Parts: sequence; structure tokens; C-alpha cells
Amino acid sequence: MEDGFSSYSSLYDTSSLLQFCNDDSASAASSMDVTDRIASLEQRVQMQEDEIQLLKSALADVVRRLNVSEEQQAMGSRRGPTKARPMIATLPLRPTVNNGNVLPKKGTLPSPSGPGSRKDTSTPANKSLSRLPSLSCSTRFLYLPLSTVRRTNSNEHVGTLTRKDSGESKGNRTRAGSTGSNSSGKRSDSKQRDPVFNAEEGYVRMYLKGRPITMYMPKEQVDSYCLEARAELPSNKLKLDWVYGYRGRDCRSNLYLLPTGETVYFLASVVVLFNVDEQLQRHYTGHTDDIKCLAVHPDKITIATGQVAGTSSDGKQLAPHVRVWDSVSLNTLHVLGSGFFDRALVCLAFSKSNGGNTLCVVDDSNDHVLSVWDWQREDRLAEVKCSNESVFAADFHPTDSNIIVTCGKSHLYFWSLEKGTLVKKQGLFEKQEKPKFVLCVTFAENGDAITGDSSGNILVWGKGTNRISHVIPGAHEGSIFTLCMLRNGTLVSGGKDRRLVSWDSGYQQIQTVEVPELFGPIRTIAEGRGETVLIGTTKHFVLQGSLDGDFIPITQGHTDELWGLAVHPWKPQFLTCGFDRQVCLWDSSSHQLIWTKSMEDSAQSAGFHPSGAVVAIGTQTGRWLVLDTDSKDLVTVHTDGNEQLSVMSFGPDGNFLAIGSHDNYIYIYAVAENGRKYSRVGKCSGHSSFITHLDWSVDSQYLVSNSGDYEILYWIPSVCKQVVSVETTRDIEWATYTCTLSFHVFGLWPDGSDGTDINAACRSNDKSLLVTGDDFGKVHLFSHPCSQFRAPSHVYGGHSSHVTNVSFLYDDSYLVSTGGKDMSVMQWRIV
Repeated sequence: MEDGFSSYSSLYDTSSLLQFCNDDSASAASSMDVTDRIASLEQRVQMQEDEIQLLKSALADVVRRLNVSEEQQAMGSRRGPTKARPMIATLPLRPTVNNGNVLPKKGTLPSPSGPGSRKDTSTPANKSLSRLPSLSCSTRFLYLPLSTVRRTNSNEHVGTLTRKDSGESKGNRTRAGSTGSNSSGKRSDSKQRDPVFNAEEGYVRMYLKGRPITMYMPKEQVDSYCLEARAELPSNKLKLDWVYGYRGRDCRSNLYLLPTGETVYFLASVVVLFNVDEQLQRHYTGHTDDIKCLAVHPDKITIATGQVAGTSSDGKQLAPHVRVWDSVSLNTLHVLGSGFFDRALVCLAFSKSNGGNTLCVVDDSNDHVLSVWDWQREDRLAEVKCSNESVFAADFHPTDSNIIVTCGKSHLYFWSLEKGTLVKKQGLFEKQEKPKFVLCVTFAENGDAITGDSSGNILVWGKGTNRISHVIPGAHEGSIFTLCMLRNGTLVSGGKDRRLVSWDSGYQQIQTVEVPELFGPIRTIAEGRGETVLIGTTKHFVLQGSLDGDFIPITQGHTDELWGLAVHPWKPQFLTCGFDRQVCLWDSSSHQLIWTKSMEDSAQSAGFHPSGAVVAIGTQTGRWLVLDTDSKDLVTVHTDGNEQLSVMSFGPDGNFLAIGSHDNYIYIYAVAENGRKYSRVGKCSGHSSFITHLDWSVDSQYLVSNSGDYEILYWIPSVCKQVVSVETTRDIEWATYTCTLSFHVFGLWPDGSDGTDINAACRSNDKSLLVTGDDFGKVHLFSHPCSQFRAPSHVYGGHSSHVTNVSFLYDDSYLVSTGGKDMSVMQWRIV
């Protein structure tokens, strides 16, 4: 083994790399110019990559030798525990297999996530590094793409940062890995080993990241099982039925009323068309990643939406683009700008005066490029660098389609389109103090532009000029997020102070109403039918009301990452909870929120008692609570450890509660009085990584668990003892299948998976279907059992982030899925 390492190390001299590590020439304090510093950094990164490749090669050789050794030992002594071979101290050893059960090896270091540690895998590089021996200083150098002002490279720079941001939160969860969007480019090019079927012992051994996982099958299936047999696609399919939530925290001008009576807005990668009167939703699902902006054509039928850049599940870059589509047929008419836009689209607007023939678009590149398109011919008419600061709004002048106004951080620009060129005039604030942010813009009937800013002032800019003609100082306390000009000439403003203020044509205040604090600051305002207005808030509510007040929420959702999902055992209800510290109980039939409860800690997991009378909520701090399902009153509260509680699962008979923790333990409680009294039995100790999933046997006598390092362990929960006999465990009938590692479900793993790609699984109550949620924003529907390698599935998009949880309702009428960073809850009808 040491010879193997030395042979690799002799290929590469790291002395120059160490010299680089201690060299400060590339820092900001260096006297080198920027070009030389960038070249130096690029050289440094290249040397890191070389060293990482070398270490990977060495590690691959070690893993190969280990596998050969283990196979030989398994052949020589099938029943006894294997004896560990001495190895390099920092390399984690694979737990041994004893009678088909994975047991932790004594004396080894804790596996990928030891007690108290968090698994942070925000980038593929970090993932590989976490498994390597200790690296040199150079390799620990921050491994990020170089930032540059060149438009062509900016996608690489920010794309990575946003994905990393999402990934950290997910890493802190249980199943680490992908990040904020449909995908994360986690797929490796290396060929994964195919599973092996051992007919004599009756097991299938599959490999995740080169690590063998042994799964024993029921005795009655051993003789008839064939690993090469093809699994069938399920005859059922899913149809998106309802989307719970709205994106108001970081998006603007994304709420409109169509002549059909439908309110249009977006969440994740779905545009929702919601008819409030008929309580019906339709969905445009042409996008592949987060939608960030929306515009409605003057014909009130054609809609344009823009999305962020993403990565497909096979690692290919998906370009940001604009989709123009028909809101009646939901057919895509045109796709604009694939390969032109950078990072994301932040603003969209159709022209008003020329029949809506042109579309202006601002992307999220370093220069926030403003482009004008003849969208019907998919022809770009002009483009210009708008600003190196954030751009919040862009709109055409209502009577002149050659004039565009953009505003954002520290700027307000009036653009004229002249012979294919956009010419800029800067708004002159003169005696008026220049605000830090100009946040919104609209137009008066006479053509004046009206802006709202972070100082709480409304400024009126004379038509055709770049000068202020009128000021409403202190119109709001704090930022004005939105301005809406109603058909009758009334101007309505809303902002951070939650006040909705109406102004007459002379800019005199008519009236003020305050939106309740529960709903949050006003993000956007749209004109509704008659006297009504629609309001989108930063706390993800859409409200319907009038300028006199009386606001009713027509949709609402979570405001932070979402993980907890539990379905009621005998009612069409489900519960969600997340990092926003909100617990929400929903009615799947009426699509209404039944109740919501605020908590002190971020919530992580949930599980109903079989009676449905109470529900247990696990938090990120080790505290767990039991709530009364009807009254939402607190029944009891306990604390186990100080790590997040990933699974809360009651036994089918309701007499025990199992709690899977990030501290590697499963805590067992005896339950009495219909879920109202709890006494601790003990804790199941044996996993060498955090608990990810738990399932109970039908008779509530056994428990099976999965962990972050791919262990499958079996337990007798009433005495907190591990079961190591294959003959005892292989024929147990399980009440649920949420564990992603077992013989009956291993076909759900895609080729090349790294073991963290699948976050959740659930078997239907009629036992015919299996659904999974993955790191690439996809929901997969398989036939169950799913015990053939690479089983085929129906695949459904809609989420734009890792799908954190999935579950069938009690009667299999619907399936519910939750998104992580997209904060969405989606309800699918089984057809």
C-alpha cells in the first residue's frame, strides 16, 4: 500500500506548490498588476487540480485494493466478521459485513459525519476532498473560479457562489450534496461498478462511490431473482394539481390579473395561473430552473418569463433564457436568448405603444446587460451595458416604444433606441438627495415617469426629460418597493412599512391602510377586478382586498428552506415545517391552510401518531415537540442531544416513537395515552454517521435505519438492541419504505450516483408505486418493488431546488413533494 503511494508521489514534486502557498504575490496587497495576479492565481489553481488528480488516483488504487482484499476475506470466511487490515490512519475504513448487516468497525475513525459534525458538500470539489487524506496547504487553498469583469466569464463566477450558498444549508441537513437549483453538476465521469447478485447467500451488493452495500432479499425470492431482468414503468403517472406558495422575498413585479379571472405569479420553476373564484390552478411548466421575472403583453394573453442558469442532472449547463408563451393554451411560442444572457434574468417588459412587438430584458451579469428584442422574430435589436450595480426594474414608456427606463442601486437611466443603439441619459436628482436605491418605476397618464426609492420618497420625472418635476417627500417610512397606476388614474404605493397609500392625479394623498404584520412588507401591487387590488408580500402571501383594507390571503407559503413533511393517517391533510420556524397544516382537498404555528427553533422533520390525534416535530437543535392536531396546542416538549433531528417516526401500533438524530443515535420513546405521554426507553447506538431514514416493521417489533455513510442497520426498538442475524431480518415485512437503501428499492439509484442524490423515498399505501425526490429538482415515479438495477421511472420537474421530501396521502389520491431552497410545496394527482 505504501509502495503504491510512493509510486504516485514520485510523479509529482510539490515543493513549487508549497512555495506558491507561502507566496503573497497574488493578494490584494501585492504590487503586481491585476493581469499578472490573475495569471498567478490561474497557475495556482492548475497546480491544485494536478495535486487533487494525483490524490484521487492514489485513493482509487487504495479503494481497489481494499475491495479485492474484502472479497477474498468474504470468500474465506462467509459467516464471521472480517478482520481489519492495517491502513493509513486518516483513511476511513469500510464497516464490516456480519451476516449481511453492516457493523461499525471498532477503533476506526468516525465516518463522513462523526458525532456533532455537519456534512457540508456545497461543491463537488469539497465532496471529493472530504474523503481524501490530509492535503497540503495548496490544496486547502479556496477552490473557487476566478471572478472577472469579462461578460463571458461572469456566469461561472456567481453561478458557483449561489449554488454554494444553497448547498451549505443542505449540507447542514442530513443528505448532503446538491444545492440551490435543479442541479449542481455533481455527476462524476467515473464509471460506477454494477451490482453483484450472490445466489448462494441471497444478496445483492451495489456500490455507491465505490463503497459496497450488501442487501439481503427475502428467501422466497432468491431462486427466481434475476439481476438482469428489466423493471417495468408504472402504469400510473403524476399530474401537477396544486402549488402552495408564492415568491415575494426576492422578486418584483411578479403578480398580475388576467382577463380570464386568473391571477398569475410564479414559484420555483412553475408559473401558476390561479382562478380564485373557481379555486382552480393551471400551470405553465416549460422552465427548467428558478423563474425570476414575469411580464404580461398588452393583449393580456401572451406572457414572458425569465429563468436563471442551471445545470442538468448529467452536468450540462442550462443557459438562462426567456420563454414567451400563450396563457390560454399554455403553449410555448418563442425561446429567446439562450447563449446570450448570463446567470439569470432580472427584469422583463413588453412595449405598450407598438402593439407589444418589442421586449426589453435585463440579465444578471456583472454589467446587467439591457437588450431589446423583436420577440416574434426572435431577433435582438439592441444591447448595452446597463449598470455594474443591481437593476430592480425596467419598463417601456407607455406612448413611445423607443424609450425605456431602468432603475436600481444608485441609478435611474432613461434610454432611447436610436438606429439600433441604446443611448443613455442619467436621471438628475439636482437639489434632491440621491437615494441609495431606486426600487420601482411606473408612468402617469400624461407620460411622466414616477419612481419610488429607499428613502421613502416618490419622485415624478417630466415626460421626455431626465429632471424631477414633482416630489412627494416621506411618502413612506422606509423603502417603497412598488408603484401601481390604476385604470382610474389613482397611484398606489406600497413598501417596507406595510402601508398601502393611494394618491390622486395631483399627488395628494387619498387614504392609507396598513397590511397586518403577519403578512409582511408589500413587495408588489396589481390591479384586480373592480375596486380590488392584489398584493404580493415578502413573507410569500398573495392578498386580495381593497384600498379600504380587509385583506384576505389567497395563497401563502413558507419563507425558508423546507424539509419536514408528514401526512395525516386517515384525513386528506398534510403538515409541512421548515427553517422559517413555521409549522403548517394543510387540507389537500380545499387547498387551504388549516392552521399555522410559530416555533422557537427551525423545524427539520415531522411525523403523525397513527391515531392522527398528535404530530411530533423535530428541530435543528435536538428539541422535539408534540402538538395536538386539532388545536395546535403544545402537548409535550423534550430534548435529545443538540444535533438536528432528521426523522420522527411512530410505530404502526402507536406505542413507540423513534427519533433519528444527526448525532448518530436513534432515540426510542414509549408512547401512551394516544400520543400524549412519553417516557424514554433508551437510544440505539451503532451507526457511525448521522441517521437519514427509518422504517418500522408491520408488527412494530423491528426498526431499520439508513445513515449518511450508507449503513443499513436493524433494531429491536423496545430494548434498543441491534439485530445482526440475516435470517431474522431478511423476511421482515416493513410498514413503510422511506429508507433509500434496501433490496426492495435499490433500483431507484441512478447510474453514477454519489449516494446523496436521493433525499427521500415513499412507497404508496397500495404497495404498487415508489416515489423519490432528488437533488436535481425532480420527482421520480417507479413501480414497486424497485429491485432491478437502474429501474425506469416517470420524471417530473417543477421544483427548482433539491426535492427534500415526498409522501403519498393516506388514500394514494395525491402525492406531496417539498422543495428545499425553492420553499415550495407541490401536490400531484396520481392518474
